This record gives sequence, C-alpha cells and structure tokens, in this order.
Amino acid sequence: MWGFSSMLFAAFVLDLLLGDPKSWPHPVRWMGTAATALETATRRTFATPERAGVATVIVLVAGTFGLVWLALDIAEGFHPALHWCLETVLIYTTLSIRGLYDESRPVLVHLKDNNLRAARESLSCIVGRDATRLDEKEIIRATVETVAENTVDGVVAPLFYACIGGAPLALAYKCINTLDSMFGYRNEKYRQFGWASARLDDAANWIPARIGGLLLVLAAWVTGQSAGGAWITMRQDGQNHLSPNAGIPEAASAGALGVRLGGGQFYQGVWIEKPALGRANRELEPEDIVRTHRLLFAASGFALVAFVSVRIIWDVMFSIP
Repeated sequence: MWGFSSMLFAAFVLDLLLGDPKSWPHPVRWMGTAATALETATRRTFATPERAGVATVIVLVAGTFGLVWLALDIAEGFHPALHWCLETVLIYTTLSIRGLYDESRPVLVHLKDNNLRAARESLSCIVGRDATRLDEKEIIRATVETVAENTVDGVVAPLFYACIGGAPLALAYKCINTLDSMFGYRNEKYRQFGWASARLDDAANWIPARIGGLLLVLAAWVTGQSAGGAWITMRQDGQNHLSPNAGIPEAASAGALGVRLGGGQFYQGVWIEKPALGRANRELEPEDIVRTHRLLFAASGFALVAFVSVRIIWDVMFSIP
C-alpha cells in the first residue's frame, strides 16, 4: 500500500477542502464530552482536585491513544486499504487550517462592515478571553493572536505527532490540547484541577511551537512580510508570555506584521496580565487579519513539506514500504 507520507498529504488536502463541518461527527467533540463526564467522576472519587485532574488526564489521553490504535489494528485485519483510509481520515480530524480560516474570517467581514457587535460575537467563538468589551483594535489583536497560536496547535503540532506516531499519537495530542482548553484556566475552579492538563500541554507543544516559529519566519519571507522582524521579535519576545509556547508564534507574527500583540485581558471574568510582544511600528488594521491568514497557509504548507520529507527519509532508511 502507499507509504505513510501519503497519509499526511491526503489528510492535509482533506482539511483544506472540507474544513470542519459542524454537522459531522468529530473526535474532539467526543473528547470534550468524555472530559466533562470524567471530571465529575474524578472530583467525586479523589480527595484533592490535583489528583482528580491527573487521573482525568491519564485516563483520557491513554484511552484515546489505545482506542485509536485498536481501531487501526482492526482495520488492518480487514484490509490494508481500509487501514490507510481510516488513518488518513483520523489525521485529517486533527488539523484545522481551513477551520481557523473559516472561523476567523467572519470577524474581518464584520469589521469591514463596521459591525463591532457582530465582530465580537464571531470572535467569542474562537477565543477564551471576554470579547464583549473589546474595541476594534483589540478585536483585530485577539484574532491575529489566536490564528498565530493555533498555527501551532492546529497544524504544526498535529503534523509533527502524526509524523512520528501516526494517528494514535496525533489524536492523543489533540486530547491533551482539548483538556488544556477546557481545564487549563487560572481561575478558582480549575487552578488546581487543570494543573496537570496545562503542564502536559506545555510539554507537548514545546518542540512544535519552536518549529512553528521558524516556519512563520519562512512564511513571512514568502508572503512579503518582514522575515527579519519575525526572527528578531521571536528571539527577543518569544518568552514574554505566561505560556512557554504561545509567545513563540505570536511574537513571530507580531514581528512579521510590524505590530504589537499581547497585553492583559479578561478571561472568564478574571484579569490576566500579559507582556507585550513586538514593537508598535504602526496601528493594527483589519487587513492584518488577511496578512495573518497568509502566514497561516504558508507556514502550513512548509510544515507539510517538512514532515512529509522527514517521513519519506525515515521510510527509506528503514525500508518501510
């Protein structure tokens, strides 16, 4: 049957063509449902929120990896072609290039129509911060930041883990990422319970974030943005963030665009102070969302080429058909 690298390419193309139709079943939604149910069970079972959070992470991440591995093994037993198709589709569900574009573009459309209320509503679907009080510049900043950060979470990291561990590891990564998005808050409810989810997500994204930063520098170069600015800002401000990883792609994007990102925001009613990223060479404008989309697609293309190339070399070296 075709090599594994063809699965990565096919999954990438599927994501560009189909995105994430809301009416279709999706593993991440199942993970979210399972996480909610398991949170209730573990909080009742364990004496402390920290232990409950650790148990939730172990059960869901290990369970995701095991179930996907089992499903692929069963598919291989029927026919290698079925295995190839199933693994391709599963890897496709971990990617969100088209989804990032589709979810963030309405913000741009509403801003161009001078409809701040609709722009805030669209933004609230893709960010964790409170969008109700944001002005136009802050809406643009939030959109650019979330597209930049999710270039790693939704593209580079899934491809990275799929490259080294196939669909089981890619889905396990998405499970980690989902748990962090649900529980990794610094509020009273999740500060202790979500500790394990947040720390594991930090560890899982450490390498992909740095690969993603380099890819965004290349993307800035091919899209006519400032590659030098992206590189310098990533090096200088990449660690000026509460997350050890999110600042890398955000700083690279800030430098590429020549704008300032970062700064404090409200998250679920709690003010979170964040350092600034980049230098304000000019004011943010709606067109910066378009420029960030270009960075997203270019960086995604570079990621595909890089990981497919690595997989082809690996397969050749170890004579895997």
